[in-house]
Amino acid sequence: MDTLSYRTKSLRKEDVERNWVIVDAEDLYLGRMATQIAHVLRGKHKPSFTPHVDCGDAVIVINAEKVRLSGQKMNKRIYLRHTGYPGGQREQTPADILAKYPERLIEMSVRGMLPKNRLGRAIIKKLFVYAGSEHPHQAQQPKKLEIKNR
Repeated sequence: MDTLSYRTKSLRKEDVERNWVIVDAEDLYLGRMATQIAHVLRGKHKPSFTPHVDCGDAVIVINAEKVRLSGQKMNKRIYLRHTGYPGGQREQTPADILAKYPERLIEMSVRGMLPKNRLGRAIIKKLFVYAGSEHPHQAQQPKKLEIKNR
């Protein structure tokens, strides 16, 4: 018997088969949804997952403005950022972010769950978030991804 026949195959970037999935964020909790989106973006749901290769699927998120946070996190959680200038620290609550840029809250949550390197920066480019229910990716024929709320 050949000893190489039962070895684990490492996927190459040329061999990756990408699919498109769509998630309706209406009445879903942000954290639970973001973990499952990051899982699909990374490709961990596939049996051919390879850690050093971008082998995940593209994800479309619609109705980002209708996402939920449990408890009082919508008004009490604080996101900090810095402008780069002295005294430039700014803080925002999720309610502020949703009011001005509804897509950004989901993008920030998913980005925090991906690797912090060039692979993570390549993976996040496959996430497409839209505030409303319309999206321009009908030609890709995305499949619906069911996300459990609890």
